[in-house]
Amino acid sequence: MARTNMDAWIPEERGSTVLQTISQVSAVELLARRESMNSETKFVPRSGGVDVSVTPKGAAYAENDNVDSEVLLTARKFTGLIRIAEEDIDDIPENVVAIKQNDWAKAYAVRLDNAALAVTGAENGTTVPFTSVYRALSTADAGLGYTANANIVKSAGVVTYDQLSAVLGLVETSDYFGELVVIAHPTFKGAFRSIKDSTGAPVFVQGLAGTPDTLFGYSVAWSRGAKTSATNSEAPNGNPILVVAEKEHLILGDRGPVESAVIDGFTGASALTDEALIKMRSRKGFVLGHPNAAAILEITAS
Repeated sequence: MARTNMDAWIPEERGSTVLQTISQVSAVELLARRESMNSETKFVPRSGGVDVSVTPKGAAYAENDNVDSEVLLTARKFTGLIRIAEEDIDDIPENVVAIKQNDWAKAYAVRLDNAALAVTGAENGTTVPFTSVYRALSTADAGLGYTANANIVKSAGVVTYDQLSAVLGLVETSDYFGELVVIAHPTFKGAFRSIKDSTGAPVFVQGLAGTPDTLFGYSVAWSRGAKTSATNSEAPNGNPILVVAEKEHLILGDRGPVESAVIDGFTGASALTDEALIKMRSRKGFVLGHPNAAAILEITAS
């Protein structure tokens, strides 16, 4: 087992401040519909809807035969463990435990968003925790009448007004138009700032004083996890994507919260070497309710 070497953080009779990476909040944690889970798996009902008929006086009602179905949430465990010498915790003036917990939270935010939004591989429960939005939209579903890639718009270069309008329109004109949310990789910020409508007004508005950024009036959340990757990663290096989705169909299962524990180096598991263990974990599930409730704009070339 490799112990984290903290020697570089021990000051030599001088003040020092440890530079921390900026905390990043998960866009999926922030925006998705929450579904509490009391076990490892949970089926979430998906209604087929009810038709409305106009019935003449004295005629029999038309019976509804729309098919109801369900989607499956499966909890996956995201974890982290680091080993630090007790002497380093005592000698370093900064709160080492809090710094490392914050570092893990930042990485977890990217990894969760990547798993839920942008992983291209088939779900296997480990390297691919969930069927991501990208995977769902790139896969045919005959039972739902969805054609593979029907809701993915690709931009081979500069993002255009028409492409942004088209990807929003895929959800706006569907049966699942409702409370739309937009999640995009920060790559799109530069693209947005140069796009204006026919009147010269920008389609992207930077939020001020706590208000969200907006695109065509829809709130935009940013995530570094919104880049494609074959397997789940906290540093994905594929194509940047923008996801438009009806909020109720981005379903995040809560089986266990983000939590951490410190196993001390005096009486804990590593007492014989005076090493503390910092353990972090979270159990989450994710599923897209219906492929027609989401659309993606993918930048395939710079």
